[in-house]
Amino acid sequence: MRGKPLVIVDPHFRRMDEIFSAQDRARLDDMVEVVWGKDEPMPADAFNEAIPNAAAVICADWRYGDEALARADNLRAVLTVSGGFPRHLNYDYCFTKGIRVLSAAPAFARSVAEMALALALAASRDIAAGDRAMREGNEAWLHAGNASAFMLYGKPAGFIGYGSIGRALHPLITPFGCVVSAYDPWLTDGYLCSLGVRPVELDALLETSKVIFVLAAPSVENRALLSRERLERIQQGAVLVLVSRAHVVDFDALTELVAEGRFKAAIDVFPAEPISPDHPIRRAAGAVLSAHRAGATAEGCREIGEMLVDDLEAIARGLPPQRMQNAQPELISRYMTNTIQKGKGA
Repeated sequence: MRGKPLVIVDPHFRRMDEIFSAQDRARLDDMVEVVWGKDEPMPADAFNEAIPNAAAVICADWRYGDEALARADNLRAVLTVSGGFPRHLNYDYCFTKGIRVLSAAPAFARSVAEMALALALAASRDIAAGDRAMREGNEAWLHAGNASAFMLYGKPAGFIGYGSIGRALHPLITPFGCVVSAYDPWLTDGYLCSLGVRPVELDALLETSKVIFVLAAPSVENRALLSRERLERIQQGAVLVLVSRAHVVDFDALTELVAEGRFKAAIDVFPAEPISPDHPIRRAAGAVLSAHRAGATAEGCREIGEMLVDDLEAIARGLPPQRMQNAQPELISRYMTNTIQKGKGA
């Protein structure tokens, strides 16, 4: 009789030592029988041999096909080490069979929230622009150097999206006394109010917020949600912080408006990465730019392993997982269509 539950651990593109501390790897080995557990992609024949007995699969994406899923008679969970849900996975089948599909997205929430605050301060206080001016020898001193700067204290802040990043960011800006408004059509007004957030319509948020944080996950509904028309509603001199996905913004319009000096922008994500060396956003004086670094911290990656082991333990004990993001039948088909589909994998 098999003792510990069998778990396929195939995290490529991530490395085992990147996501598992020595302590969490020991916890994993004590709790389950690890199959594969290497940095290289698991060979198809080895996966197909193991999947009928596997209680869970840890992977970066579902690259094993519907046939393997149909043979997974003991499968209770698919846990991904990426920041999204697996592509090419038959979600209808998983929901019907009671197979949990879990994403490590919450592991990055604190890292991204911290960077979002840093970017907001860098833009509002003109820290990056001031640094460039000092290095070039044309800095303005004292009051003259703060002509377009403003303090974050007491300013109205708007969150576009109030998921795990928003919930991690909110307490970080609380000491600044910001009144936080949020637009999130996937959450009810009552729920947002219970979290101390003022629910508002998107246009009102753009018009009234001095600092706007774009935190929404990409969905089939929000491509270029921040259109040129909406971006033009942002008040003069405000700051827009883009740390979720460029999918949500008309990036060409954003670039033009920032270059014109309508408002400032702090940007960690771009429509194509790496962004072209001659893209005009690189030359926009009102932009603070970061090379998609917000979530890619060592601490965030190690939190993936901690979450994986914690939720595997809960599942093994017949309890619901608590730490990772659980795929919801009502929402999974609404994420980006080129990333996720219900039914047969795209």
